[in-house]
Amino acid sequence: MNVNLLPDEIHQFFSRFPDFVWNFSVIISAVIIGVLLRIFLRFAFNLYYKFSEFFLARSIVKHLDKPVSFFLPLLMLNFSLPLMHLTEKLFVGLDRAIESALTICFAFILIGAIKVFEDIVYNKYDLTKEDNLKERKIRTQLQFIRKFLIMVIVLVTIAIVLLSFPNMRKVGAGLLTGVGVGGIIIGFAAQQSLGNLLAGFQIAFTQPIRIDDVLVVEGEWGRVEEITLTYVVLRIWDLRRLILPINYFIQTPFQNWTRVSANLLGATYLYLDYSVPVDKLREEFKRLLDANPLWDKKVSALQVTDARESTIEIRFLMGARNSGQAFDLRCYIRENMIAYIQQNFPESLPKTRAVIMDKNKAEIHQTGFPNDL
Repeated sequence: MNVNLLPDEIHQFFSRFPDFVWNFSVIISAVIIGVLLRIFLRFAFNLYYKFSEFFLARSIVKHLDKPVSFFLPLLMLNFSLPLMHLTEKLFVGLDRAIESALTICFAFILIGAIKVFEDIVYNKYDLTKEDNLKERKIRTQLQFIRKFLIMVIVLVTIAIVLLSFPNMRKVGAGLLTGVGVGGIIIGFAAQQSLGNLLAGFQIAFTQPIRIDDVLVVEGEWGRVEEITLTYVVLRIWDLRRLILPINYFIQTPFQNWTRVSANLLGATYLYLDYSVPVDKLREEFKRLLDANPLWDKKVSALQVTDARESTIEIRFLMGARNSGQAFDLRCYIRENMIAYIQQNFPESLPKTRAVIMDKNKAEIHQTGFPNDL
């Protein structure tokens, strides 16, 4: 057979095959080409990222491998569709089905690309370091923007797929003209949800709270674990989760211990007898802080902050790099100062005084009794 076949000869050659055999061969060939393209891209990708950062390669494979695996064969199948021997009705139906599948796959690729970008930012702004105010700010905004963009992509994809079918366009037009009153009712019913969504935008950009902020809410101490479009998840210190609507943080006062900085002051109070030597306590307090790495070496103070009938109040004020370290440092100072007083000045522990009069000698004696007797 002559190699330089003319187009008519090619058509005559392939016309010998039945239509279903030819169409099946075209489909298989398109899918194989798409799979080979994916394998080639995967090989080139792995070869390139051997000389780059591993986390990015892992992120791309994790978020884009599956959607690309479906997208490339569908794309090749879409290109090969004119080569098939199909009736006009079957061609139109198959073309719309493939276009809808490509649209859905492309939407998943966009979502995966957003997640890859999020991983890049997360890698650059490490949340585990001590002074992570900037990192928490960026992550809070990025997390909200990511969820909002994914929601928009999903809605637009659904709209494109539905509008690609003429019957669905007619149904959509009928719904738009016929449900005016129903739309108003739904709008009133969804007022709370819309308020939460707007509150989410406000929180994402004004940032009264951020990811990993330390909050005291409803009498509970915890960290912000997740901020969604409609609610906030607070991880309590004992690993419980407190879930609150997002507009709670717009309408209700709460404590944010890391609003400006993670650094925090901790205070411990002891109630001791008037005879306690405050200067000796101050020396021991300074020694304990110097020996503990939890202290930020910025703030330390021992002061008598109150005087009551039987005891004085002594406040031990200290600084720490974050709320968790401040709590541990407070416990450390409280335990060691009590032990120091018990060993060196046991008479300075709180006691109750009583006055006893000796009737025979008409003398007044003052004695002291520990409060716990």
